Amino acid sequence: MSLQTVLDETFTQLDQGLETYQPELQLREVGLVKSVSRGIATVSGLPTVKADELIRFPGGLLGIAFNLDPDEVGVILLGESEHIEAGDRVQRTGRILDVPVGEALLGRVMDVTGRPLDNQGAIQTTERLPIEQEAPAILDRAPVKVPLQTGLKVVDALIPIGRGQRELIVGDRQTGKTAIAVDTIINQKGKDVICIYCAVGQRTSAVAKVIAQLREREAMDYSLVVVATGEDAPGLRYITPYSAMSIGEYFRDRGQDALVVIDDMTRHAWAYRELSLLLRRPPGREAYPGDIFYIHSRMLERSTHLSEELGGGSLTALPIVETQAQNISAYIPTNLISITDGQIYLSPDLFQQTVLPAVEVGKSVSRVGGKTQLSAYQEVAGDLRLSYSQFQEVEVFARFSTQLDQDTRHTLERGRRVRQILKQKESQPLSVPEQIAALVAVNQGVFDELPLDQVRDAETAVREAVTAELSEVCDRIVSGDKLRDEDLEAILRVAKEAIQAYKPEQEQEEERTEQESEED
Repeated sequence: MSLQTVLDETFTQLDQGLETYQPELQLREVGLVKSVSRGIATVSGLPTVKADELIRFPGGLLGIAFNLDPDEVGVILLGESEHIEAGDRVQRTGRILDVPVGEALLGRVMDVTGRPLDNQGAIQTTERLPIEQEAPAILDRAPVKVPLQTGLKVVDALIPIGRGQRELIVGDRQTGKTAIAVDTIINQKGKDVICIYCAVGQRTSAVAKVIAQLREREAMDYSLVVVATGEDAPGLRYITPYSAMSIGEYFRDRGQDALVVIDDMTRHAWAYRELSLLLRRPPGREAYPGDIFYIHSRMLERSTHLSEELGGGSLTALPIVETQAQNISAYIPTNLISITDGQIYLSPDLFQQTVLPAVEVGKSVSRVGGKTQLSAYQEVAGDLRLSYSQFQEVEVFARFSTQLDQDTRHTLERGRRVRQILKQKESQPLSVPEQIAALVAVNQGVFDELPLDQVRDAETAVREAVTAELSEVCDRIVSGDKLRDEDLEAILRVAKEAIQAYKPEQEQEEERTEQESEED
């Protein structure tokens, strides 16, 4: 076939296509920008726009239709708006904001729109989900049965968390709230839990530190980070937690377990208050709009454990909220406490005393997780919580008196050792057998005769000895079996042998003498 023949056929087909082409007219609404301020814009000329619909501004900037007034639309801007001016044209998109989801997100750092922030190239995903989705119905939910181990003794033993639970982390700034959440993520290594860390309104340096910790402990293999820093537009800070929940729901709906950490809800509430006041919504208590409770509850209600018919996946939420001067009864903390299934309260007083993590057991509670605890925890946690609470009360009154009876002195000494055992270094979560070994030992008074400054070292020796010598007992603990009497005796025997090197020489000599006399 000659070139001329090919050209003739091509032009013939083009002519036929042009003759048969019938252009279709499309109706498109175009509005005009009336005013712009920090984070919001008012637009006119979009009579049929829907709530939460995306609006496209010049330069590719997107906004969310928020206020639908008769004469204008209040729009939340999702980015910087310096180039937007009054009189600019805007268009409806006919869709709501969505976020990319999928396995390709693991190990990545991104913003709410899916734009990568880690210099590792574009994020390649084939699916997207709306950031706003309905929470599962009651009949679609199943009881929370499986524990979510944090690796922290004080939490796993006394304030346990289950997969599908919503547990609030509350405390003043700089008390270690983020550290507890990050340790929980690190402890999920090898446990088939997808972790999502959502930073809202945090300093860039603080977010970078968290990412560095996760990478150092190889936690980014099963985690992803969604970021809206304090320098970002308030609209981005407002929608970021919703996008993180949608990403978690993707894994939950496929039968997997996911964990979402929202750090923190206080700054999210500030962003929503800022937007609402700029859009002239009526202010309520502490200038927050009246629906502040609703926006948080509809977000956190999306975390749950689904029934087996729907795959049995779970989405656990660990929202963080900051208090001012230990005022746990402030508006936002009170709202979130009533929405969630319990709270972990961190005390600045304990933090100043270097009791880390600074969890105040008396003000912390888990309304669900106790049902998910492994049997070994249930056997030691009840006595531990009671003795520790008694110690805290007695310690306050002991400051006013030097004459204490023998029982009171014993309670104080045991409580001080319990507090030492509950201390734990950051980014060093412990396995379940290690925790049980330490808790059984302190419950049975193994550390009572040791000097207080040697308890931490002795505890390390006990944990290492039990896990090395009692592998069968450790396997039964992990599988959820009850601790038998012979298991407890074995743990105590190994623990007592492990602490011999930490006892004063006089006590060691006395014990040797007693053993020799018994043998004779």
